[in-house]
Amino acid sequence: MHVPYPPLHTYYQPGDILIGAVVSHFGIITNLIIDFNEEPPPPLLEELVVVPKNYQHILALAFAVKEINENPQILPNLTLGFRIYDSYDTAWKTYHATLLLLSALNRLVPNYLCDIQKNLISVIGGLDSQISLYVATVLDIYKIPQLIYGSAPVMNDKTPGLSFYQMVPQEAHQYAGILSLLLHFKWMWVGVLIMDDDNGERFVQAVFTEFSRNGVCFAFIERLPKFISVSQFMDMLQQGVKIYDHVMGSKANTVVVYGDSYSMVFLRWFPYVPAIEQVTNQPKGRVWIMTAQMELTSFLYQRNWDTEIMHGALSFTIHSSDPPGFKPFSKGRNPSSTKEDGFIRDFWHQVFDCVLPDTIVGNVDGNICNEEEKLESLPSIFFEMSMAGHSYSIYNAVYAVAHALHAMSSSRLKHRATTDRGGLNFYNQDSWQLHHFLRRISFNNTAGDKVSFNHNGELIAQFDLINLIASLNKSFHRVYIGRVDPQAPPEQVFIISESAITWHNWFNQTQPNSVCTESCHPGSSKKVKEGEPFCCYDCIPCPEGKISDQKDMNECHECKEENYPNKKQNFCIPKVVTFLSYEEPLGLSLACFAFFFALNTVLVLGIFMKHHNTPIVIANNRDLTYTLLISLMLCFLCVLLFIGQPQKVTCILRQTTFGIIFSVAVSCVLAKTITVVLAFMATKPGSRMRKWVGKRLSTSIVLFCSLVQAGICTVWLVTSPPFPDIDMHSVAEEIVLECNEGSTTMFYCVLSNMGFLAIASFTVAFFARKLPDSFNEAKFITFSMLVFCSVWLSFVPSYLSTKGKYMVAVEIFSILASSAGLLGCIFSPKCYIIMFRPELNNKEQLVRRKK
Repeated sequence: MHVPYPPLHTYYQPGDILIGAVVSHFGIITNLIIDFNEEPPPPLLEELVVVPKNYQHILALAFAVKEINENPQILPNLTLGFRIYDSYDTAWKTYHATLLLLSALNRLVPNYLCDIQKNLISVIGGLDSQISLYVATVLDIYKIPQLIYGSAPVMNDKTPGLSFYQMVPQEAHQYAGILSLLLHFKWMWVGVLIMDDDNGERFVQAVFTEFSRNGVCFAFIERLPKFISVSQFMDMLQQGVKIYDHVMGSKANTVVVYGDSYSMVFLRWFPYVPAIEQVTNQPKGRVWIMTAQMELTSFLYQRNWDTEIMHGALSFTIHSSDPPGFKPFSKGRNPSSTKEDGFIRDFWHQVFDCVLPDTIVGNVDGNICNEEEKLESLPSIFFEMSMAGHSYSIYNAVYAVAHALHAMSSSRLKHRATTDRGGLNFYNQDSWQLHHFLRRISFNNTAGDKVSFNHNGELIAQFDLINLIASLNKSFHRVYIGRVDPQAPPEQVFIISESAITWHNWFNQTQPNSVCTESCHPGSSKKVKEGEPFCCYDCIPCPEGKISDQKDMNECHECKEENYPNKKQNFCIPKVVTFLSYEEPLGLSLACFAFFFALNTVLVLGIFMKHHNTPIVIANNRDLTYTLLISLMLCFLCVLLFIGQPQKVTCILRQTTFGIIFSVAVSCVLAKTITVVLAFMATKPGSRMRKWVGKRLSTSIVLFCSLVQAGICTVWLVTSPPFPDIDMHSVAEEIVLECNEGSTTMFYCVLSNMGFLAIASFTVAFFARKLPDSFNEAKFITFSMLVFCSVWLSFVPSYLSTKGKYMVAVEIFSILASSAGLLGCIFSPKCYIIMFRPELNNKEQLVRRKK
């Protein structure tokens, strides 16, 4: 059997139980394209590129195993060991490493147990989802538990139900956190950068609908290429130029980056793209929102690269704490003190740019390593002394396996007493049995954090939100600004401290804005531009009668009935309750006019009563005259029923009282006119009209006409009487207290009846206006009825065109004008003769004789 080339790096620590690990520490950059037609040569050392930050992953596993072995409370009398291999970020190296974990030490012979050194109980890895999928595909055959410390692989319909556990929280919580962050700062126009793989597409599909439902639009979606070989560098560079122009040319100041562990390396190229290729747009500040899978990693060739572009970025990270003892453990690491660590030598050589003394052959270019190199001297983008997110996940994964083993050991001891070295004999145990206990573990680690899985095998934990601050040594430091905790109460799931955030210098330390269209101010609403995303819109003023009291409202809305819009249509003003009252000038003026005309009517009545035996009073039918004057006086006074706050009694009385009294007045005028006509007709020889002349006819006319009007009013009150009402719509700024007429038809019937009587009086008087008599009233009645009809004909359009209390004022004015017209036209000539021309008030003037 042909055995592949042995791995370049391995880290083995013996133990009764072994934990395997597949890390991503080194990468291979080569021009070689593997097409599986021939055996690839072994990689050269110069083709290896280290990701210095990832060395902490190895230290975290070794430190966790060291702590567990020193803790008598966990797996007493048993020791944990581990075997660590590198995936080199390639599929064939990952499969090779996984098979080595399943074989005896230094022998690629899977499924063959030749010693007790191959007692693999679980595997931790990998960092990226594709690497994890490669590992899971092999481990699933053996049902060996796999604990993933990076993002979970994308499962399709043909993928078997792989058994792995995620040491990161469910990604849906991170998506919700990103949405909450965007909504918090009102960033509705965002760009998206994803890796060009299944994970990136999964992210877009997961967030697109939910983001859109909450008003967030994507300005662009760009896919970052994966680096495969040097030969593809130019193609990647051209693709990077296009991505750069889209990012820098967009109005979106916020860019969500969903990437893998190497995405930060790609983003750090952005400031240097204009210097390499011709671009359309110059670098601008952007708010980068990065997901938890991305870490502050960097290749060594980027040691002195500018970090300003990432200054102020916001990053979701896996919640991590710093276990006590990890910093001293890390400080004590060096190539001479840890001979079994197969990773540290190349790591040390590359990060400190020196050559280890025991590898010197001939002349050496560069520095020789000594004992003075310290890990803490490295910039944080290369190595951190505090445990980072992925390292913390590995640390918890080791403890999870240990606690599950301990629980399985305790369970078995209860049922059988066969032990080895005082504990359970694990050497011939199947690792698949560990699944049952892994699903149910729950413990607090040494940092005080609780570790447990949900029913999907995902860690129950929170995401931290940090602000990345570029430092002077071309590195970053983290500032904790918030969190996403799914287990918190709803109002505390997303927490952020705005005051702790440092923004990119491009924004002058003010909160960035990221919208396609500037906000529509209150008083306007959004109108989506045709053919563009709904985040791009025009602002149009609210239509009359509607308001928008917030920014970016989709539609304007009407105020409540008791409110009305202000001039800018951005808030509602309470309407003023109004009615025609005595306190306002209009109401007071009309009341004064009513009293004035009523007093004049009383004065005229007094004059006529004082001179009741004079020819002019006797000739004009004293009883009808007195009735007419009294009804006119009451007409003037009934105006007072229309002024003041409407009450039930006044609403019932105002129109009916006015209608009946005014009908009496008009009936008296009609009776006087008919009497005049009949009187002249009766003077002709042989006329039969004499029997109709007298008080009985006039009284009958007045009674009949008045009773008809009273009947109409009675029907009105019985069927649909007037009542107090509130009108909130006629006048935009007022709530009008009014009398609802109940039946509009009956109201106009009352007016029509008065109009009919007035027209009849006018017609009769018009034909009798030239009868030869000094005291003939026909001319005056004709003119008074002309005034009366003019007033009430103009009343109808005026009444219908006015609103609110002015409708009442129009009716009062019509009552006063028509009544005053009757009073003035009919009685002023008579009063003039009685008071100033008494010589005309004699019998000789009763009949005019023809010459």
